[in-house]
Amino acid sequence: MAKQKRDVEFTEYLASRSGWLRKVAYLLCGDWHRADDLVQECATKLYVNWSRAGRVENLDGYARRVLVNTFLAEQRSPWWRRTARTAPTEDVASVVADLDVQLDLRKALAALPPRQRATVVLRYYCDLTVDQTAEAMNCSSGNVKSQTSRALATLRTTLAVRPATAERTS
Repeated sequence: MAKQKRDVEFTEYLASRSGWLRKVAYLLCGDWHRADDLVQECATKLYVNWSRAGRVENLDGYARRVLVNTFLAEQRSPWWRRTARTAPTEDVASVVADLDVQLDLRKALAALPPRQRATVVLRYYCDLTVDQTAEAMNCSSGNVKSQTSRALATLRTTLAVRPATAERTS
């Protein structure tokens, strides 16, 4: 009976939060198919540790941490480095008012190193504080600050170059 209750709770949680997890995963990796794989891996880890997850105060934070750790662990894996595509395909989830800006931002975000990308996603998409981000990434607050600073500097440089290049070719 307890196993059935556990399964129902897990299924309800995952059904309600899988879309959000998928968006966070996409922002981390920049590929919808890989995001689905990351969410699946995260769901598996959550299910295996559901009794522990059920005791935490912030279940979304726990799930997000599992997702980020899964992403970062995958980036360190030699298998990923051997099978990564060199030119990622563009996936467009929905039509937005300024699609060019969104695509430029996605390309620039995808070009960041994994830990910098994770800090930007956690800080600005998930709206976490420096301390919450440090906890989610299992690192110091100073590390989060420096990674965020470097990432934002790279994004500013990358995004500033693109409009100037586009104006010259027009």
